[in-house]
Amino acid sequence: MSVSQANQLTEENLLAGRGANFFRILEAVPYQGSGDKIKLPPSCFTELSEQGAFDKGPLHFSLSLIHQESLSGLEGPTKESFRKTHAGVLEFTAEEGFVALPMHCWSNLFPAEAPHSATVEVRYIWLPKGTYAKLQSLEYGFSDIPNHKAVLETSLRQHATLSQGDMLIVNHGVLKYHLRVLELKPSSSISVLETDIEVDNTGPEPAEREKTKYVLKPLILGKPENGVVDEGNYKYYKFTVDDDTWSKISSKNAKIVVNLESMTEDGDTDLYVSKRPLLFPTQHQHLWSSHEMGSKALVIGSDDQNLGPCNYSVAVYGFKGTTKYLLLVTTKDAEERRGGSVTNSAKGTIDAYTVECRNCRRYVPSRTIALHEAYCSRHNFVCKHAGCGVVLRVEEVESHVHCEKCGQAFQQGEIEKHMKVFHEPLHCPCGVVLEKEQMVQHQSSNCPLRLITCRFCGDMVQAGTSAADARDRIRGLSEHESLCGSRTAPCDSCGRSVMLKDMDIHQIAVHQKN
Repeated sequence: MSVSQANQLTEENLLAGRGANFFRILEAVPYQGSGDKIKLPPSCFTELSEQGAFDKGPLHFSLSLIHQESLSGLEGPTKESFRKTHAGVLEFTAEEGFVALPMHCWSNLFPAEAPHSATVEVRYIWLPKGTYAKLQSLEYGFSDIPNHKAVLETSLRQHATLSQGDMLIVNHGVLKYHLRVLELKPSSSISVLETDIEVDNTGPEPAEREKTKYVLKPLILGKPENGVVDEGNYKYYKFTVDDDTWSKISSKNAKIVVNLESMTEDGDTDLYVSKRPLLFPTQHQHLWSSHEMGSKALVIGSDDQNLGPCNYSVAVYGFKGTTKYLLLVTTKDAEERRGGSVTNSAKGTIDAYTVECRNCRRYVPSRTIALHEAYCSRHNFVCKHAGCGVVLRVEEVESHVHCEKCGQAFQQGEIEKHMKVFHEPLHCPCGVVLEKEQMVQHQSSNCPLRLITCRFCGDMVQAGTSAADARDRIRGLSEHESLCGSRTAPCDSCGRSVMLKDMDIHQIAVHQKN
């Protein structure tokens, strides 16, 4: 490199860094962190401080992956790099000669299989505050997330920068969405700190629809939907209970009925239903389910506190073979449901003239009890299993079985499915292994991956583990809420900046407000 080229490069670096010229060539190592904040060695802090970089605002760095062969006989950090992204800084605790990259930076520098070792140029750079970002979701279903823009905003709080061409990963429960950065303004790399950005999100290419596993197909109440599902796979649908429908349900004049009819003789399906924020119900994460052999029906009324005017998701699970099915969600009027039902209002009067059979425990007229018991003892059998007492025909005894684990009664052909659905161990993405009923309870109340509403930002976020701060744990804050509540906002009464999680205490202690 000539002297004039070196001077020109220095001037460009000073201009990019607003007067600070800092770069290092470091060996990259990954660390499990969210966002785009890197870890630098302590010596970098000293050099940046001496150049006054901390007085120029938030620190931003360009990360360029250097060809390994270009390091031999290196004349300067100007050799051609083939991947580039940007990042903020988390701390200056990395080992000298190394830079620790979070997974966002690592995956954008190494989109394919990562090498055993890689050298990265870390260069201090000033970035303008972003005003616009156009993103493209690579999977269908991201727009189905309730308030998905708020979910994206929550994810961006862990970032300091965005670069055109980068892949942004947004986690929502156990689902992971990939969003590619297509366009940014006012430049191709921006700062996302302390700025309001207009975000435009586009869907994936039409050719990607068939490759996407998680897609919610709309259902119209009263209109049947045909489909095919393979064994071990799900097909997902969505429907809405509007205010008019809910007024009928809440007045107990109607109920929601979900019917699933298997159209294949040797196939079988299961039915799972959930409501938002859970978008994709599964075997171990749902509100309602049906596992009967053959046709299935779920009847949900206003007595169920989980029912309300909102959006719902339906999952058809292929339990056995490739199965054609017919799915229908409708409302059934109360008068229609009562048709055919019989009430015995005269039972008290009849009981005075009846006697209990010693075999089947049914009440029969006293004048025929002897004849009934003689016939009943020869043709009927009472199940002796504790808590059962079902009266069976003699020819039905062999097909009547009880589960060895939970004691429920089934036909012989149903016990195999019951054991697989309810007693086969299920693996939660968080690492816990439980049976179905315990797993449903775990994922609704204990799983760190379950979705909760943050009391500070109002977004649906992963609950996470317990808060790291002891005081926040006493308050019952989740891991996310502990971090989210650490943001400051001006007090409405005095204008002081107060952490969100301390705002209630501030109002009581300073302004005597309950």
